[in-house]
Amino acid sequence: MQVSGTALERLRAAAQAREAAGLRRAVWSRGPDFDGMLDLASNDYLGLCGDPRLAAAAGAAAARWGTGATGSRLVTGTTTLHGQLEAALARYTGAPGALVLSSGYLANLAVVTALSTALAATPAGSAPDSVLIVADERNHASLIDACRLARTRSVRLAVAPHGDVAAVRALLAARPEQSALVVSDAVFSVGGTLAPVAALHAAAREHGALLVLDEAHALGVLGPAGAGAAAGLGLAGAPDLIRTVTLSKSLASQGGAVLAAPEVLQTVIDTGRGFIFDTGLAPPSAAAALAALDVLSAEPRLGRGQAALAAAATLAKIAADLGLAVVAPDAAVLAVIIGDPRAAVAAREICAREGVRVGCFRPPAVPAGQACLRLTARATLTESDFATAARALAKVREQSGS
Repeated sequence: MQVSGTALERLRAAAQAREAAGLRRAVWSRGPDFDGMLDLASNDYLGLCGDPRLAAAAGAAAARWGTGATGSRLVTGTTTLHGQLEAALARYTGAPGALVLSSGYLANLAVVTALSTALAATPAGSAPDSVLIVADERNHASLIDACRLARTRSVRLAVAPHGDVAAVRALLAARPEQSALVVSDAVFSVGGTLAPVAALHAAAREHGALLVLDEAHALGVLGPAGAGAAAGLGLAGAPDLIRTVTLSKSLASQGGAVLAAPEVLQTVIDTGRGFIFDTGLAPPSAAAALAALDVLSAEPRLGRGQAALAAAATLAKIAADLGLAVVAPDAAVLAVIIGDPRAAVAAREICAREGVRVGCFRPPAVPAGQACLRLTARATLTESDFATAARALAKVREQSGS
């Protein structure tokens, strides 16, 4: 009992330290109408989350298949909906194939760990091959965790400076390891900036490496008809490119997927622990994502992705015109830099009082001194919404004195 009490005391002390540093976090509930607030915090980039066609598809799937997958994909968790969704994802993104998992987080964990393990594997009795993973320092937490989990005696992790292709090339060129993976976000999730995707792919190919690219914030927004950043560069079908996506942002559902060549997908099926040992994506979520792809394929002229990009540019201009420090976005998310975590929390509360819900990103999600408000644009934002956002950001500027 004494040891347990001591441990709890240490946990309380750590929580107090986080509180003092402005790093305490809390969950909150919202109503279906976001409690009447303007939503600039969610990732519903294309405005499909409330679409009745998606809700109808999810309801029909629940009635036919049940509310859960009931088991892993390799046991009972694969329905015909999963196969249809994988085929639709491959068509929409121009990928050789697709494999659906229960979250985008797991898609990253499964593919990076499976590939690094497979590349290091050798016949029994032989010394294992070695693998280098080169990762951008600003990658999403799911990629960071995937790379950390992949590290073994045979797998080395090197972190490259943000967006520094020359550093990536140097690490690949100097490596003693036989194989290598380059791992990066396509669009970085806080500032909405685009990675040098073409240059990263060229560097990886030049040095015989594979590029793993997380397109979570690019799908639906960038590339032809929203097919992603790689598709916009003509790289969608490249066999040495592996993409991951989430179904919970532009597709307004839940889940994730790996987009890759057949041998990569089979490697994940055979060895990806995040795929093998996890319950499959629930059929209603698979059906909703499939319906979203149907909507986007049937309505290409509506330009939802372009509308989301234009909305992000408008929000960035509003912030910049007010004198706030804003990162110019390449996608549908943008960061208004506040600096101090406590000031960022205060700025978020100011926005809330003005009827606007925004994200608040603090270390370790961002580097020290770079705490920010993250605003997410949506294709369906109106002039009235922009005016509301402008009033809230003006209050932030006024009360922060920045």
